[in-house]
Amino acid sequence: MANNSTMRAVPSDWMDVSVGLRDGMVHWPDNPPVKISRFLDIHRGDVANVSQVSMGLHTGTHMDAPIHFLASGAGMDQLPLTAVMGPARVIHIKDKHVIDVDEVKAHRPRKGERILFRTRNSARRWASKPFMDDFVYLSSAAARFLVARGVRTVGIDYLSIGGMDNGAECHGIILNAGLWVIEGLDLARAPAGRYDLICLPLKVVDGDGSPARAILRPRR
Repeated sequence: MANNSTMRAVPSDWMDVSVGLRDGMVHWPDNPPVKISRFLDIHRGDVANVSQVSMGLHTGTHMDAPIHFLASGAGMDQLPLTAVMGPARVIHIKDKHVIDVDEVKAHRPRKGERILFRTRNSARRWASKPFMDDFVYLSSAAARFLVARGVRTVGIDYLSIGGMDNGAECHGIILNAGLWVIEGLDLARAPAGRYDLICLPLKVVDGDGSPARAILRPRR
């Protein structure tokens, strides 16, 4: 057992920016509904509580793998951990409708950055409400600009980085370029600035996506 001089305190300033998974919670309209129920239950006389979960891989806070929109793309099990662990930047988007290229350019994204877009989506507490089709999304032009700048990872605070009209195009631009995508973040308590990021999805073999737990810590 380690003595006090060798033990390190667990950092207390990590911030959970993922949403909780709940039975019946909001999901993308054509995706499977979220069903979480007790399969074994101590209150019914079983020796333990065991729950079962049925949902699409793009539920709540989750990641997209290239194979989500690319037939021969990499699966979730091929995620490089460098894409989701390390310095990240939260960018506050003022536009209430779209993350457009001009606003993104003003923040001068750099090669290799992990960028998380905080929009009005976070303030709407979307995870506990019905599906909203007027969420703030990334324009295709902004997606191309991020690719051109060599950004490593892109995150957003709703279920899709692309909108209702440009979803497939936006995903194709981002994923085809080798960027990794985090969706469904809750950045309501994360002011614009620089952070350490850890976002670990499940290692789903050939998975097109996976639920993930994402945390941030302000950088000093």
